[in-house]
Amino acid sequence: MRSSASPRLLVHFCSIAIVALAVASRATVASAQYVANDPGQISPQTVAVFSDLFEKSAYRLKSFGPARWIDGGARYTTVEPSKDLPSGREIIEYDTATAARKVLVSAATLLPAGAKTPLSIDDYVWSPDNKQMLIFTNTKKVWRLNTRGDYWLLDLPTGKLKKLGGDGPESSMLFAKFSPDGRSIGFVRASNIYVQNLATDQVQPLTTDGTASLINGTSDWVNEEELAIRDAWRWSPDSKSIAYWQFDTTGVGQFTLINDTAQEYPTTTVYTYPQPGTTNSAVHVGIVSARGGATKWVNLPGDPRQHYVASVEWLEDSSAVLLQYLNRLQNTNQVLRADPKTGDIQTFFEDKDKRWVDVRDRFAQSRGAGNSSVRWIGKDRSQGMLWLSERDGWRHAYLISRTTGEPQLITRFEGDVMEETAVDEERGWLYFTASPENATQRYLYRAKLDGSGAPERVTPSDQPGSHDYNISPNGEWAFHYHSTFNQPTVTDLIHLPDHKQVRVLEANTEITTKVQPLLAATAEFVRVPVSNHVTLDGYVIKPANFDPQKKYPVLVFVYGEPASTTVNDRWSNQRLFHAAIANEGYIVVSFDNQGTPAPKGSEWRKAVYGSVGVLSAAQQADAIRELGRQHSYIDMSRLAVYGHSGGGSNTLNLMFRSNGLFKAGIASSPVADESHYDTIYQERYMGLPQENVQGYHDGSPINFAAGLQGHLLIIHGSGDDNVHYQGTELLINKLIELGKQFDFVEYPNRTHSLSEGKGTSLHVNTTMLRYLKEHVPAGGVPQ
Repeated sequence: MRSSASPRLLVHFCSIAIVALAVASRATVASAQYVANDPGQISPQTVAVFSDLFEKSAYRLKSFGPARWIDGGARYTTVEPSKDLPSGREIIEYDTATAARKVLVSAATLLPAGAKTPLSIDDYVWSPDNKQMLIFTNTKKVWRLNTRGDYWLLDLPTGKLKKLGGDGPESSMLFAKFSPDGRSIGFVRASNIYVQNLATDQVQPLTTDGTASLINGTSDWVNEEELAIRDAWRWSPDSKSIAYWQFDTTGVGQFTLINDTAQEYPTTTVYTYPQPGTTNSAVHVGIVSARGGATKWVNLPGDPRQHYVASVEWLEDSSAVLLQYLNRLQNTNQVLRADPKTGDIQTFFEDKDKRWVDVRDRFAQSRGAGNSSVRWIGKDRSQGMLWLSERDGWRHAYLISRTTGEPQLITRFEGDVMEETAVDEERGWLYFTASPENATQRYLYRAKLDGSGAPERVTPSDQPGSHDYNISPNGEWAFHYHSTFNQPTVTDLIHLPDHKQVRVLEANTEITTKVQPLLAATAEFVRVPVSNHVTLDGYVIKPANFDPQKKYPVLVFVYGEPASTTVNDRWSNQRLFHAAIANEGYIVVSFDNQGTPAPKGSEWRKAVYGSVGVLSAAQQADAIRELGRQHSYIDMSRLAVYGHSGGGSNTLNLMFRSNGLFKAGIASSPVADESHYDTIYQERYMGLPQENVQGYHDGSPINFAAGLQGHLLIIHGSGDDNVHYQGTELLINKLIELGKQFDFVEYPNRTHSLSEGKGTSLHVNTTMLRYLKEHVPAGGVPQ
C-alpha cells in the first residue's frame, strides 16, 4: 500500500511517517553543503527535540507484552526484563484476577549450551497443551517485517531447550507452528514447506519444487504488501494435512534496485513487481499430507493470474478448506469451499460492490502466525460465519448461514464496524470497535449475535480518544490500550462488560512527564466544510506562544489516499514532531478528505474510485482556504504542504493544481505516475489502466507538472522497493523538460521508510524544517 504502514498498525505508521517526511538541498547545490552553511537556522530547543526523537528514541513508549492468554483468560503471560541477567528477558505468568506473579521461563532457562547471553524473545507461541513453547529469535527482515529467524523449542516441565529446523542456515525459518496435536512443527524455508517430528527431530520436506520464482508457503512481493499474506500455509485441525498458497512469478515484470555504495562496483537486487495492467503471479492452493507425498491442487475457476486468494482456512472438522477468491478488479469476493481430497469447489458466499470490496480481515496475517480470518459461530460451528460487508452502505457485521449462505445483519446501527474484537458465544455477544459520532476516535461496542437490538457502547463515555482491546477467549477480561492526541498510551487490565479497571499494566509515566513542554504547542480538532456539502475532520496545532492577533504561516500535513488517515485522536510521535515545528513559529494542520478509510460509510471511502488523486487535492485545497476564511490568524500568503508516499503524491498534486496556493511543497517518496505503482493497490481503487485511461491520467501528478508554482522539494530513497525511485526520475525529467525549477535530494539505498543508516532520520527531518523556514518564513506578524 502507498502508506508507511497498515491502518491497524497505527503506532508503527506514525513512527515511520515522521522519519520519512523531510527533504533538502537544491538540485544545483549539494545537500551536505546546504545544511552545513546555515547551522543556526533551527532553534536550539528544536535541535534538541529532533535529536531526542530521531537519534536517541527518547520518546519511545514502553510496551506491554507480547502477552498471551491462558486457560481462556484465567491467566496470562508476558515478557519482562530479567532481574538476574541484565541482557535477558523472561516470560512471566500472572493470575488475571489476583495478579499473583511467577517466573515461568527465566532468562537462564533461555541460555543455550555454551552461549554467554540468553535468547532474545522476538515472539513466542504455546503448544496446544501449554507444556511446550516455540521461541522466535535472531530475526531478520523480509521486506517490511522480521519474519525470518531461528526457532527454539522449550519443554517447560524439563527446561530442555533445543534448536529446530535441522541443519538449515541461520535465520532461515519462517512461520513455524505447532501441529494441533502438538507432535510436530511445520515451517517454511527457501520457498518450501517442512515438517519436523518433535520426538525424533526428523525434518521432512513436503514440497521440493520451491525456487526464487515458484514460492510455496509464503508470498510474492505484491501479495505480501497489499493483502498482508506472509504466513501462507495452514495446518488442518486433525494435524494430518497442510493447505498452502503457491505463487508462480514467471512472466511477472522484474524490478532492479541498484546499490552504488555497498562495494567498489554496483550491486543489484532483482525481484518481481507487477505494475498496473501487467502480468501477475499465478496463484494456486494445494493440500499435502503432513507425512509427505503429492499435492492435491484446488480446482480454482478462471485464470490464476487474474485472481487473488486472500485467505485459506480449514473448517473445524478438517473436511474442507475455505478460500476468499477475488477477481482482479477486486469488486467480487467469492468464499469457496474446497474438498481437500478431490480439489473440487463450491461457492459458499459472494460479496460484491460496484467499486471494490475489502477482503475479510485483510490484516489477520500481520497479527501473528496462524491467525484465522474466518470465525464460525454456534455449536460445532454450525450456525454460521461472521463477515464484514459494506452491502448496505456501512461496514457491518453479518452472520452468514452455514446451510444457506444467506447473510443476517448483526450490527444494526448507522455506523461502521472498524474491527471485530472478540466473540463471547456463551453470553451471545460480538465485541467490535466503532465511533459513529466522531470519526477521529475509537471505542468498544457490543451487539447481540442474533442481531436483536442496537449495539451498545462498552467504553465509558468519560474516556474520549482511541481505545484498542485484546479480549480474553472467555470474554471476561481485556488488555486495554488508551491514548488521546495529547496523552501517551496507558495499558491496563479491565474486566468486561463493566469495563472496570483491575490494574494498570504500563502507565508510561516517564514519557508523559517528558512530553509536557512540547505539548505547550496546543492542539484542537476541527471540522471544516468544503464543496458539495462535505465536511472534513482536521486538527490544528498552534505555537506555544500563539497570539490570536497575529498571522502565522501554515504547514499542511497531507496523506489523503485510501490506505490511511492522519486525523486521529490517539497518541503518536508525529504529534511531537509537529509540535516542534509549531514551536518554531508555524501552525500545523491536517485534514482527512473523502477517500480516506475513516469510519464515515462506504460512500465516503469509495468516492475516489477511478480517480485517486483528483478529489483529494481539490478537497485539501478547499479545506485550507476555508480555514483561512474562518480564522484571521491564518496567513494565506505563507502556506506550505508536505507528505510522504501517497501524501507525497498529493503534495505534488496540490503544488501542480492549486494555482500558486502553496508557496512551498515537500514531496517525500511520491507516486508521480499511477501506472507505475503495483497492481493490487492501484487496480483496486482505479481499475485497469487499459479500461480507465483518463482516470490514470487525471490522477497522476506528472501530467500536471506544468502548473507548478512556488518552491518544490522532492526526496526519495534509491532503494525504495515499494514506491520506486523510477517514478521520481520520470518526474524530474518532466520538470526539466518544462523548464521548471525544483529542489531534489536522493537518499542512497534507503527504503520507503527513509530510516536506514546512522543519522538518516535526523538528517531527513532537520533538512525538511530548514527548507520550510527558508521558503516560508516562520513567526507571527501583525494582522
